[in-house]
Amino acid sequence: MRKRQTGYNWKFFTVGKATRVSITTGEDIAHLKELDQKLWTVLSCPVKGLEFDENTLTMMDTNHDGKIHANEVVEAANWLTSVLKDPDILIHPEEEFPLSELNTENEEGLKLHNSAKQILANLELDKETISIADTSDSIAIFEKTRFNGDGVITMKTTDDEKLQEIIKHCMETVGITNDRSGEEGINAEQLEQFYTACREYDEWQASAQADREHIFPYGDQTEEALNACNTLKNKIADYFMRCKLSAFNNECAPTLDISAERIGDISQKDLSACAEEIAAYPLARVSNKCLLPLNGGINPAWQSDFDNLKKLVFDKDFPNQESISETEWNVILDKFSAFNTWKEQKKGDIVESIDAAEIHDIVTSNREQEIVKLIEEDKKLEEEANAIDSVNRLVHLYRDFYTLLRNFITFSDFYLKDDNRKAIFQAGTLFIDQRSCDLCIKVSDMSKQNTMAGLSGMFILYCNCVSKVKNETMTIAAVVTDGDINDLREGKNGIFYDRNGLDWDATVTKIIDNPISVRQAFWSPYRKLARFIEDQVNKMASDKDAKANDLLTSKTTESVTNVTTADPKAQQKKQAFDIAKFCGIFAAIGMALGYIGSFLVSCFTGFIKLKWWQMFVALAAILLIISGPSMVIAWLKLRKRDLSPILNANDWAINSHAIVNIKFGATLTHLAKYPKANIKLPKKL
Repeated sequence: MRKRQTGYNWKFFTVGKATRVSITTGEDIAHLKELDQKLWTVLSCPVKGLEFDENTLTMMDTNHDGKIHANEVVEAANWLTSVLKDPDILIHPEEEFPLSELNTENEEGLKLHNSAKQILANLELDKETISIADTSDSIAIFEKTRFNGDGVITMKTTDDEKLQEIIKHCMETVGITNDRSGEEGINAEQLEQFYTACREYDEWQASAQADREHIFPYGDQTEEALNACNTLKNKIADYFMRCKLSAFNNECAPTLDISAERIGDISQKDLSACAEEIAAYPLARVSNKCLLPLNGGINPAWQSDFDNLKKLVFDKDFPNQESISETEWNVILDKFSAFNTWKEQKKGDIVESIDAAEIHDIVTSNREQEIVKLIEEDKKLEEEANAIDSVNRLVHLYRDFYTLLRNFITFSDFYLKDDNRKAIFQAGTLFIDQRSCDLCIKVSDMSKQNTMAGLSGMFILYCNCVSKVKNETMTIAAVVTDGDINDLREGKNGIFYDRNGLDWDATVTKIIDNPISVRQAFWSPYRKLARFIEDQVNKMASDKDAKANDLLTSKTTESVTNVTTADPKAQQKKQAFDIAKFCGIFAAIGMALGYIGSFLVSCFTGFIKLKWWQMFVALAAILLIISGPSMVIAWLKLRKRDLSPILNANDWAINSHAIVNIKFGATLTHLAKYPKANIKLPKKL
């Protein structure tokens, strides 16, 4: 059937109770933008979780939302048909793409042609075709080139050792950007940040030279001296405060100082393990003279730090003194004020791990522009390098695009079993309960499946699959479309084979119960009756068993009681009553069985009076009365089984029905078939 729509004659076919457009030529693909999206089978599908190259889908996902939408499919179709001479080659792609098929009269096509030739040259391949294996390894393509258009230079970009050293310092301080070749390198922004930091740091270092003696009171050891002062600053302040309190009230001196009793409390311990407690004692013995001794009498926990401070500061400022006052200590601290101010003004500290003299040399040598030129030279090839990425996209779409169309617009890979193809949502085959199920779909969101999958009208086994080889787990929805329920139940184990042939241990975790086949529906009433009878028999047997146990217990109790009583007449009277009761019960049961037997005999007598063909008609009528309603209901449901809700729950946007009728369902589930038995028993010896 043909229909005209927006000037192009589309061909349509009907399958799965839906009319679908037929895409069979390159011209169809070229006019895809003219096809009304209301006629598409699918409007979007996920990038992940399909039996399809995820790289190809990622290249098509231009808005990076994890889905392929109809407009992105149209965009890819427009691009492909514009750069190819004959889009028909998309219908039957081969392993290698022939460069002669690129439309070099098109600007984009010419760039692709030149870039493909460059790739082959870089790989040292002499051929006129290109494959995904050639384009996918960017490191192999660029590993022998100095420039590759990404604006990143490495230490291999130049042979100048000084420039290599600068590039290395930049990577170590500012950061690394990976080059297309796989090497670590830097870009223009990182180079600018590095040189800015170097200049700021060099200027900051130079600012101290004008007043060096004031800023560096202890020369090159000023910072080390400051750190030594800061280490003991609080402890010395604590000491002077204790001394001033002692001078204020001499009676509190013992309390402010360390007492012998307090030391005695820890004397029985390992004192080396009490360093923290000892460090809490005063720095030196408290005195109302308010002088800090410089040559002995220091708390042993602080002795090492004090010796360092003495060497760096006290020996230089007070070389012959035995002690210092708080005023003299504060004078020392004030000496660092200019140094602290200078430190606060520091800039470019990102590069301070480099020696200051080397930073000064980097700044004054003025090699920055040479490195900038290297980056600019690399950037000149940006367009060509980007085209190389486009070549990779081209060969992926050349191989995969028509497959996607068969699963996106037409669903032909699902309904038309040409070349044993399977739909991209079919994850593999589940073997369970003497059948194999080909309609197995990876589940991405079980909560959505719980909400929507029941609308499909399908019998679905949700299985947890475990692969010990891959050390992975996944959940699948296996649709059973033929056969009978048999032993299908939660907890049932099976084997799932993915599309690569890898086996997974599968366990049924959830079942959505719907009719599987008309044959199942025929036997359904009898199974329900059998289950009902079995349940009733089990219930009756359980009740009888309980009553028998109670009766046995009560009779035993009565026997014991009667033996102990002295009235034999009462015992005889009770026993006569019980016998009469049980005789009545058995008489009632006998009468009931007699009536039932009489009814069955009369039915059988009437049945055998019929002619043979009347017997078959009567038997068929009975079976039809019992099984007919169940079979009709099942047939109506089976005709409406729809895959769409299951796929919609898996983040697909299905735009039409995907009906799985009885005939088609039989191709998706295969039952065990045994050969005719030809058993020969061995002869007796």
